[in-house]
Amino acid sequence: MHIYKRILDWVKPHFHLLIFAMFCMLVVALTTAGSAYLVKPVLDKIFLEKNLRMLKLLPLAILVLYAIKGIFFYLQTYLMNYVGQRIVTNLRGKLYAHIIDLPLSYFHKQHTGILMSRIINDVNLIQEAVSGAVTGALCDAFTIMGLTIVIFLRDFKLALITMVVFPLAISPIIKIGRRLRRISTSSQETMGELSSLMQETFTGTRIVKAFGMEGHEKARFEESNNRLFRWYMRAIGISTISSPLMELLGGMGAAFVIWYGGYQVINGVSTPGNFFSFLAAMFMLYRPIKRLSTINNIIQQGVAAAIRVFDILDQIPEQKEKGIKELLDFSNKIEYRHVYFRYETNESWVLKGVNLTIHAGEVVALVGPSGAGKTTIVNLLPRFYEVEKGNILIDGHDIREVGLKSLRGQVALVTQDTILFNGTVRDNICYGCPDCTEEALIAAAEAAYALDFIEKIPQGFDTILGERGVRLSGGEQQRICIARAILKNAPILILDEATSFLDTESERIVQKALENLLKGRTALIIAHRLSTIHRADKIVVVSDGHIVEQGCHELLLARGGLYRRLYEMQFKDEEKKKYAEL
Repeated sequence: MHIYKRILDWVKPHFHLLIFAMFCMLVVALTTAGSAYLVKPVLDKIFLEKNLRMLKLLPLAILVLYAIKGIFFYLQTYLMNYVGQRIVTNLRGKLYAHIIDLPLSYFHKQHTGILMSRIINDVNLIQEAVSGAVTGALCDAFTIMGLTIVIFLRDFKLALITMVVFPLAISPIIKIGRRLRRISTSSQETMGELSSLMQETFTGTRIVKAFGMEGHEKARFEESNNRLFRWYMRAIGISTISSPLMELLGGMGAAFVIWYGGYQVINGVSTPGNFFSFLAAMFMLYRPIKRLSTINNIIQQGVAAAIRVFDILDQIPEQKEKGIKELLDFSNKIEYRHVYFRYETNESWVLKGVNLTIHAGEVVALVGPSGAGKTTIVNLLPRFYEVEKGNILIDGHDIREVGLKSLRGQVALVTQDTILFNGTVRDNICYGCPDCTEEALIAAAEAAYALDFIEKIPQGFDTILGERGVRLSGGEQQRICIARAILKNAPILILDEATSFLDTESERIVQKALENLLKGRTALIIAHRLSTIHRADKIVVVSDGHIVEQGCHELLLARGGLYRRLYEMQFKDEEKKKYAEL
């Protein structure tokens, strides 16, 4: 019942429309019952008694009755669909906004395709349940009540006997609905897996083609697709059982009513008009009762989808307003004090007692073997993850006591994996600064050495880049990202291996852009390129979650520790080449 209550909470803001729609449904139900009620006077007064006055009045009454029914049916259908669509639109917006606010750790545990399936497929199932099934259930419930009154008015005893069949019809509907909900949950999970598989394949299509794995991916898709087919067919097999079952029970009831009612008419206990009025009401009653089975199946699928949607909404988002402090422009130092961190409580520590001080204006390079914890150190600074033990302070303020908006306003990020959106060049550079002036936009592009190639492309700043900026080269994409960081003008900069995959010429241009970006800023750099390391004021060597060395390039080489070994393995050939060119 808890899930129904939560769905009802979304209905409450539209309760006034729902009340009026229910009034319209009541009118539709009354007119339906009225049409069955009029069968008796039509037969008895017109065909048996040959009453000319009733011949004039009753057709007119039927015409008015159906006109009223048509008008109110339109109103109730429109209003209920409006309420349903509004609820679903709000729910989809709330779900998307909530997912955006979830911490980064949540996205590492969830497939993108599954989250997309929640927003699209699951919410659509809720929409069908709210807009169609609930509307049908309410309308049919009113119709059943109205027609039940008619059959009791026409023949109380026969109506009581007929009512015995109803519990027999309702019981299998409930059992089928429960089983269908379980199957619906499994089919929705499989749909999420299918969406995730497609997202992975389409995103990595270059790798798929390069390694000749098209056949493998087709087989993976076929397997998931067939599994989804089997779940759907299982659901169809169960849901369609209800229709012939209802037909059988309805046929049994109709056969008994005709036998018993006909016997009463033959013996003069009842009139043909009374019997046919009862029969018409009973057959009209059969249709909404039969529809309840289909409606219940749709509602159960919607409930299964709602459980999965509310499961995401119950996830705890980032505490954006947790901090009561506003962080002013960074001016002093960043301190990591005995910082411990792990991604899951049952995993080993990724960072183990990290201590690091970064003064304003310093460029600090983080180096170390893969998996040492370099990226984790920088990801803790903008609170992409929360420190488990220890503290990180900016100008003496613990970052956990600072609002996220204020904290992240102090940080700009340029990563190895360039993130560009399917919008214009202007949109991507101004991302985070939508109100920037044209002069500031051009200045940022020029400082990032991006203005020349932007002016050469067809629509300049208004050129659509395509998904993930596919229309640009790697170096051009990186320069757009640098321009975005320059425009943000944040005092703290994080560079996460920003040039590691660029060719020599692209790196040369990007390095010039980075020089402009670094001016007057405090930077934490994760890089494997010698040029970046040499420019650093301090090099921090990370190994197995510890900081094992700190100092300048020459000092660390002289010590002969881990940095020297890394240097000899990774950087020596590059430095020889550099000096050879000089």
